Amino acid sequence: MDDRLAELAAAHGVALEYENGERETVRIDPAVVRAILDELGDPPARAALPSVVKQGAHPEVGRGEVVLEDGTVVPVDGALPDLPLGWHHLRVGGAETSLAVTPTRLPEVPRGWGWMVQLYALHTPGSWGIGDYRDLRHLVNRAKADDAHAVLVSPVAAGALTKPVRKSPYSPSSRRFLNPLHLAVTDLPEFAAADAPLRARVEALRPELGDRIDHDGVWAAKTAAFDLLDLDLPDLAALDPALLDFATFSAIAERHGPDWRTWPAGLRHPGSPEVATARADLADRVAFHAWLQQRSGQQLDRVRESARGMRTGVIHDLPVGVDPGGADGWSLQDVLASRVTVGAPPDAFSPLGQDWVLPPMRPDKLVEQGYRPLRDMIRAVLSHGDGIRVDHVMGLWRLWWIPPGEGPERGTYVHYDGEAMLGVLALEAHRANAVVIGEDLGTVPEYVTEDLQDRGVLSCAVAWFQRDRDNRPLPSDRYPRQAAASISTHDLPTASGFLAGEHVRVRTELGLLKDPAAERVTAEAERAAIIGMLAAEGLVGPDPTVDEIVPALHRFIARTPCALVFAAPQDLIGELRQPNLPGTVDQYPNWRLPLPLDVDGVLDHPAVRAAVEVFRAR
Repeated sequence: MDDRLAELAAAHGVALEYENGERETVRIDPAVVRAILDELGDPPARAALPSVVKQGAHPEVGRGEVVLEDGTVVPVDGALPDLPLGWHHLRVGGAETSLAVTPTRLPEVPRGWGWMVQLYALHTPGSWGIGDYRDLRHLVNRAKADDAHAVLVSPVAAGALTKPVRKSPYSPSSRRFLNPLHLAVTDLPEFAAADAPLRARVEALRPELGDRIDHDGVWAAKTAAFDLLDLDLPDLAALDPALLDFATFSAIAERHGPDWRTWPAGLRHPGSPEVATARADLADRVAFHAWLQQRSGQQLDRVRESARGMRTGVIHDLPVGVDPGGADGWSLQDVLASRVTVGAPPDAFSPLGQDWVLPPMRPDKLVEQGYRPLRDMIRAVLSHGDGIRVDHVMGLWRLWWIPPGEGPERGTYVHYDGEAMLGVLALEAHRANAVVIGEDLGTVPEYVTEDLQDRGVLSCAVAWFQRDRDNRPLPSDRYPRQAAASISTHDLPTASGFLAGEHVRVRTELGLLKDPAAERVTAEAERAAIIGMLAAEGLVGPDPTVDEIVPALHRFIARTPCALVFAAPQDLIGELRQPNLPGTVDQYPNWRLPLPLDVDGVLDHPAVRAAVEVFRAR
C-alpha cells in the first residue's frame, strides 16, 4: 500500500488492518480502502476547537467566551474553566462551535431484573394482528405487579409504511420518530369520542392474529379505521421543524414511493422549493402523518407512566442505523454516507460476514455539526423511556463500512471519536435520568469495554458468549457487575432452540453455513459445556432434560452479580424459533413470529411464574 493512500486513510480514520475474533491480524485489500476513501472525499480539516469535553476537563483553547445554555457568558482566558453539564457555545477569535460538557460517569444502576420483549410479538385479546402500545402497557403493568424493575422493548422507531411495510424494527425509516404501526386504535381519543355504531364499524376492521404477522394487512386495517374516525389533525404551522420534515417525507412517499433516491430530482432534498410546494399540495396528508406521531407519543407516554414505581422502568432499543432510502436518509443526507452500508466482518457465527444495508453517519460531518445529529437521535429515544440500549455500541468507536457493490467480507473499519460519541450519549442519559446499556457482543476491542465501564454504561453479558480464556462457560460469580445479563438476544437462538440445535438446522437448510457438519459438532460441544457448567453449580443433575435445563439457566443468570438480569418470554415457554436470523431477509420469517400465548398466557405460564419467584428472591 503506497504512502499517500495510508496517509489519507489515517486522516479519515479508515483501517488498513484489524484484529478478528481469533486475535489474528487481517489486512484490508487496498482496493477496499480506496473505495471507502472515494466515498469520504477530501480529508477533514483539523477542528480548531473542541466540541465535546468531559466535565472538569480544562483544554487550552485561547481567549474567548462560552455562552451557557441559560445565556450566561463565561469568559475564557487560555484553558476552559469549570463549566456545568449541558450544550453550550464556545467562541474563540473568529472561530465558534457548540460545546457539549459531558458527565465523567453515570450513576450506578441499582440491582434488579426485568423482561426483554419484542413488541410486535405481544398480543392481547383486543390486539389488531400485531403487538401495540396498549399490549406493551399491559405487560408493563403485569411486570410491575411482579416487582420487576425494568422492561426492555424492541425498537419503536418509525418504519416505512408504504406497501410493502418494512418488517425489521432494526432498519427503520427514522430513529427520531415512532412507529404508528403499533398504535392501539381503540385507545385513541377519536375512537372514544365516536358513537357506538361507528365504534362497532371500526372494531369490525380488526384483523385476526395468524401464525405469521401480516404487516401489510395490519396497516391496511388501521388506516381504514383512521379514515372512519374524525381525526383531530394538527396545524402545520405549529409543528416542530423536524416533525414537519418527517411528516412531509411520509406524505411524499405515499405518492412517489418509499425511497427518496428514486423521487423526482426536485424532491430529493428537504430544503428545496419543490418540497415546499409538495408540502402545501399534500397538507392534509402531512398533517395526518404528524397526527400519527403525536398519538404514538401519547400512547408511549402512557406506557412510561405505567412503569412509574419500577426501579428502572421502560428501556428502549436503539437500532444501529436507518434505511438509506427512508426519512432520516432524506433529512440527514448531508451527514450520512448514503452509498455505503455497514455490517460485520466474517466471524464464527456468520462466516460470510453481515451486511445490514444501513448507511453510516460520517465522522467528519458529525464533528462539523458538533454531534447534534447524534444528540437529537438519542434525545428523541429517551423522551419516551427510562433507559436506552444501544445496539452494536461499538459503532460509537468504529463501524464496518462496505463499499458499493461489495460483499460484507470486502469492507473495513472506519473510526469515530469514541470519547466524544460516548460523551454525548452520557450527557443525554444524565439529563433524562436514564440507564444506558451498550450491546458489546462480537469482535469488540478491549478499549471499548473499558471506556463503557469508565462511563458507567452497562455491558451485555449473554450466557452463550460468556467464556474464560480457555473458552469454557464462565461461572456465575465471574460475570461482571456492571452489565445486563441474559440468556440470549433477538439475533440468537432461544434457550430451547439452542439446546435442540435448531440454529444449526435452519442455517444448514438455508445454505448459510460453509461446513454444517463442523457446526453441528461445535453446537453439541457448546451444549455439553453449558450443561457441565450448570452441573458444576449444582443447578442440574445427570442427563438433564430441556425442561430442567431452561429453568436452571434462569437460576444461573439470577445468581450473577450483574446489575440487571433480563429474561425473554420465549425462552421460558419453550419457543424453538429465534425472532431474527442474521444473514436472511425473506428466507426466514424474521420479525413476523408472534408469541404463541397472549401476554396474560405468557405471564401466567408455570415456567414464567417459577422464574419470577427466582428473580424476586434475587
